[in-house]
Amino acid sequence: MKLTRSVCALLFVGILAGCTGRPDGLEPVSGFNVTRYEGNWYEIMRLDHSFERGLSNVTATYTSGDDGKLRVVNRGFNRQDCEWDEALGTAEFQGSPDIASLSVTFQWPFAGGYHVFELDTQGYDYALVSGPNRDFLWLLARDPGLAAETRNRLVDRAREEGFPVAELILVDHSDPVCAAKD
Repeated sequence: MKLTRSVCALLFVGILAGCTGRPDGLEPVSGFNVTRYEGNWYEIMRLDHSFERGLSNVTATYTSGDDGKLRVVNRGFNRQDCEWDEALGTAEFQGSPDIASLSVTFQWPFAGGYHVFELDTQGYDYALVSGPNRDFLWLLARDPGLAAETRNRLVDRAREEGFPVAELILVDHSDPVCAAKD
């Protein structure tokens, strides 16, 4: 992992220090089943932030640890630098484990809010996730080819919740090819 990515990640967690709250009026999913949520998720759309800027093929993988926390692996391909960037962290529930409101830590002691506010409760195939405020939004799916109809419906939901959806970035999941170098 490049030093610049590490510095950006540290700045991000520093900004989020103590920011485990959730946006006003946003209700996390209840009846949440962490076992069903575990596994690989593809980032379909996101609001732009320096810690992910320029990354394609972004995924998040969640696995349960023996300590009751979730292990988090965020991974994306930097086409400009022609390398994979990875961030390792942990997540734990802020309250009851059947409420999808967690605190995620990539650099102790700093934690950020992770709030699933829309979830396919049938198949756990897609999710809308907010950070501590409406500047952080991710649309995740189990498959990078999420149907446009589903994606549009989720964007509409995020719009209704007051997120700046005009600023969403569609994440490229094509083969990770490197940018031309001079």
